[in-house]
Amino acid sequence: MNIEEAKKIHIADYLHSLGYSPVKQQGANLWYKSPLREEHEASFKVNTEREQWYDFGAGKGGNIIALAQELYCSDHLPYLLNRIAEQATHVRPVSFSFRQQRSAPSFQHLEVRDLTHPALLRYLQGRGIDLTLAKRECRELRFTYDGKPYFAIGFPNMAGGYEVRNSFFKGCIAPKDITHIRQEGEPREKCLVFEGFMDYLSFLTLRTKNCPVMPNLDRQDYVILNSTANVQKAIDALGQYERIHCLLDNDGAGFRATQAITAEYSYRVRDFSHNYRGYSDLNDYLCGRKQEQKNGQKLLLRQKKGRGI
Repeated sequence: MNIEEAKKIHIADYLHSLGYSPVKQQGANLWYKSPLREEHEASFKVNTEREQWYDFGAGKGGNIIALAQELYCSDHLPYLLNRIAEQATHVRPVSFSFRQQRSAPSFQHLEVRDLTHPALLRYLQGRGIDLTLAKRECRELRFTYDGKPYFAIGFPNMAGGYEVRNSFFKGCIAPKDITHIRQEGEPREKCLVFEGFMDYLSFLTLRTKNCPVMPNLDRQDYVILNSTANVQKAIDALGQYERIHCLLDNDGAGFRATQAITAEYSYRVRDFSHNYRGYSDLNDYLCGRKQEQKNGQKLLLRQKKGRGI
């Protein structure tokens, strides 16, 4: 995707694919509660004729690329275009009827249940995730979206919303927020920070495989950003910890989020992304290791057959 192709994507459709819907319309202007920060009154405007946005609370605005800079905490243009292209597959034209929207939101008839659907479990297996851990941490969501029934994996956040994933859909059920997992008992002095819940599940899977007898998954707390746009919320939540370990993506947004946390807490922060350098994120590392093991097993089998064993 190039710059001109990115600019052809309507900002309102892009925000809708991420789970954000306007609360009112004034002429060509759609008004949102800002996707860049927490607020109670809508101060984020999208002009649908000029395809420009402006956040009055942050004093920032621009086109869809400028929006991506804020959402993904990066000014590296190739990275931003890749992120827009990845999300573009989920973008659909949408029209807003505010009279209907108050009584019929985009996500309707939400049902939350235990994670059991075979298609969702196969999706998680394809991402290398331990299913026992996934069933403990995630929920299965059934809902209608624009009048059509769907099912997906739901990962809850602190504000009552969900990150939503299946093989064909990536988004959220608003409100958007971090997920802060605190262990029972005495307060923990260490917290691990992840960008998305797939990376969090990947860490749990790797730790369980590497230390099956005593994985010690409850020795620390966890913060999952659910978007690098939520880094300030994470900073607010991390103040209580003496040790903060960042396991964010190996890209501009991940590095910038780690830098922001380090700027706030200095020596208390350690960046562990070097442990999976060469991979885009922790889940990519998990899947890469899994494939390497499969390739090694195939090679060993061929060698045995060659020797007639």
